Amino acid sequence: MSELHKFLFDGLPVRGAIVRLTDAWTEILARRQANTDGGEWAPPVRELLGEMAAAGALMQANIKFNGALILQIFGNGPVKVAVAEVQHDLTLRVTAKVVGEVAVDARLADLVNVGNKGRCAITLDPKDRFPGQQPYQGVVPLHGDQREKIQKLSEVLEHYMLQSEQLDTTLVLAADDKVAAGLLIQRLPVAGEGNLAGSLVSKANEDEIGVNEDYNRIAILAASLKREELLGLDVDTILTRLFWEEKVLRFEPQTPRFACTCSRERVANMIRSLGQEEADDIVAERGEIEVGCDFCGKQYRFDPIDSAQLFTAVGDQPPATPTVQ
Repeated sequence: MSELHKFLFDGLPVRGAIVRLTDAWTEILARRQANTDGGEWAPPVRELLGEMAAAGALMQANIKFNGALILQIFGNGPVKVAVAEVQHDLTLRVTAKVVGEVAVDARLADLVNVGNKGRCAITLDPKDRFPGQQPYQGVVPLHGDQREKIQKLSEVLEHYMLQSEQLDTTLVLAADDKVAAGLLIQRLPVAGEGNLAGSLVSKANEDEIGVNEDYNRIAILAASLKREELLGLDVDTILTRLFWEEKVLRFEPQTPRFACTCSRERVANMIRSLGQEEADDIVAERGEIEVGCDFCGKQYRFDPIDSAQLFTAVGDQPPATPTVQ
């Protein structure tokens, strides 16, 4: 079963979380394989999406946000956009739009950042928005300060969290066909340093008061975790091997799972947004409007009567045709 564990290092300004997506991840892949319209993702795309799912779960659990955390990677490679969406209860879904061939040894730069145009966007969409409230979004480029290509998703997200939260973060991510996993270590603010919105103390002051000493030690241990260890070992073994000299305080584990938020009502609203003229043209050409969910593969069909009802006043509508599963 998929699991996410949060923990603290007793007496130290450092926190962490580790996630292993097993059944949740294999269900996502199985649904994609069953979706005849989409077909299987190439191995590098599966690995990217698995790492995004693990990272999204870690970030959502870390901030305790009552809404959706949406992680997007987009650029000018064969992967035009990749999306991982994680709700406040750790239900998650992922998808990607791929155009053209993907090399079997493709890395992040090859997938989305061929011309240094790639971007990473993280959106926080509140569950219950106030009138006029807009989702918060932060965007970072997929290159470093010297415009070198970043090769790992973990590097992108570490950079994002340093910019947005002003806190040092270490991420280790990995995914294959059976498991998507991640380990997050983050330095917490200490007295005299200011809060998340404040400015950081200077590097000289950090060295003087030793703000980063504990974090650096633990981050080095975390970064030593190999891909095959993260994918193959259970949580207890990983934490014991890495931090056997530290006193780790663990919280109750959480259970991430796959769930899709698509619905016939949402698809109907999308069709309405096209306008009646375009909807009528699609029905005239194809006999019906068929929309498939990119996340779960579910198909929604609207025959001519269903389509006409979308543009009719509610009180004038006859009963809707049952959804075709």
